[in-house]
Amino acid sequence: MTKLLYLQASPRKSDSKSRQIATAYLDALTAVNPHLEIDNLDLWETELPAFDGDKAAAKMNVIKGAEQDGAGQSAWDEIVAIADRFKSADRYLIASPMWNSGIPYRLKHFIDLVHQPGILWSLDPQAGYRGLLTGKHATLTLTSGVYAHGVAEPAFGVDHHAAYLRMWLNQAGIQEVDELRFQPTMLTGNPTGDLAKALEDAEKLAAAHGYV
Repeated sequence: MTKLLYLQASPRKSDSKSRQIATAYLDALTAVNPHLEIDNLDLWETELPAFDGDKAAAKMNVIKGAEQDGAGQSAWDEIVAIADRFKSADRYLIASPMWNSGIPYRLKHFIDLVHQPGILWSLDPQAGYRGLLTGKHATLTLTSGVYAHGVAEPAFGVDHHAAYLRMWLNQAGIQEVDELRFQPTMLTGNPTGDLAKALEDAEKLAAAHGYV
């Protein structure tokens, strides 16, 4: 059975436009694939441990091939448990607004926990990073109040949002990444119409993905 992990990065619940677009996509996708397993991960209602000194040391031990001490092993076990949930999915749906030209800190926190050596990536000193997640697919639903493609940068913001998420997913080995955007949400003459178009695009993309 195909499993989809839905990462919800906005704290605004049903008021979040990124979540509204993701919901439209997910509803259409499950209509085509009724047996799709959905794992909902609301990052604002999930306790995430700090990526503290013990976890940083454990990560370096893995990179160096060194044995973990007691604290390091406990820290690494905690990371593995969270990362295994991420790895177990076949598809990913990430709903994320743009905050200060980047992503919400709860999503960055989650990425910093799961993006680990030997779990999502390996490193060749000559060739660079090699992603360990293959055959997977991600869909991003992205919103921003002011930024949009083609605006003057940095006057209206800079895209460290979609660009960062794509870089992270690609580095982890996920090369198939689609985007659904509602940008801008504030500086638009027709916010209702633009949102309706984004919702329609989400349904169309889901219908296409449903047959993949």
